[in-house]
Amino acid sequence: MNNILLMSQQGQEGSGMSTIIMMVLMIGVFYLFMIRPQMKKQKELKNFREALKAGDSVVTVGGIHGKISAVKEDAIIIKVEGGTTLKLEKSAVVRDFAQHQQQGGRK
Repeated sequence: MNNILLMSQQGQEGSGMSTIIMMVLMIGVFYLFMIRPQMKKQKELKNFREALKAGDSVVTVGGIHGKISAVKEDAIIIKVEGGTTLKLEKSAVVRDFAQHQQQGGRK
């Protein structure tokens, strides 16, 4: 009887270690497939927004297409069709429209 109890306790210790290993592997998979790509995408978008310059054709979060006429520290002024100018936060710009057209539309 004591042998059976000792064997069951040894089996439980091993399963505890395998549970920890499985949790570490799951966290690693989440990092590789979800967190890391999102961080990379955010870094690319930040670099894109910092590199904006006058003359770039851009698309805003709201879908407004325009050409940048001036760049300030945290804002841009774009000229849209019809000669209207808009002042927007840099965070409202999501994509370079000229580059988007060269790639053949949506990704």
